[in-house]
Amino acid sequence: MRMLNLVLSTLCLLLTVSPVMAKEKKHEKPMDQQAMMDLWQKLAQPGEPHKLFAGLAGSWTTTTKEWMEPGKPPTESTGTAEMKMLLDGRFLYQEYNSQMMGQPFSGIGIDGYDNVTKKYVTAWIDTMGTGIFFMEGTANADGKTITLKGSHPEPGGGKMSHRAVWKIQDANNQTFEMYGTHGHGGKEMKFLEIVYTRKP
Repeated sequence: MRMLNLVLSTLCLLLTVSPVMAKEKKHEKPMDQQAMMDLWQKLAQPGEPHKLFAGLAGSWTTTTKEWMEPGKPPTESTGTAEMKMLLDGRFLYQEYNSQMMGQPFSGIGIDGYDNVTKKYVTAWIDTMGTGIFFMEGTANADGKTITLKGSHPEPGGGKMSHRAVWKIQDANNQTFEMYGTHGHGGKEMKFLEIVYTRKP
């Protein structure tokens, strides 16, 4: 508890004296230290988006489709995913195992909802690279369709931009789709679809 108070006090002090914040909030009365601590504690608590994530914890089977070129049929593979909540219900952790381009493929994802920015955030690592892929975005009104955007550098130079659509139909079914623009004249194409079905 003492460490938590120290961290919160430090955050309050930094936010209170920040010149940037002073410029942006020059017409508003500065928040006192106790109010700032109370706000940080409130924002640190899991909310409705986190409860939705918690409902996805468990074991899943997956069916994956990959499109390598426009107009050509996708390759298909099956796999598994294990999901659980981390840090007292704040983040959804996923271990995914399948195939990609005919090779064994494993990935780890962490999904969250940032109460401060009011955005969904995700970080992904896998066996096809050594980087960490980040995306962020928003959800529709019921919170069950989340649209994320991000990009990653490519070995030959430049970046590939991504748009992901994550549809949580219910506690037993979800779909993750990825779209990208690289190598196709700037036109977005769907290149990945993963259908998750909860194991019985």
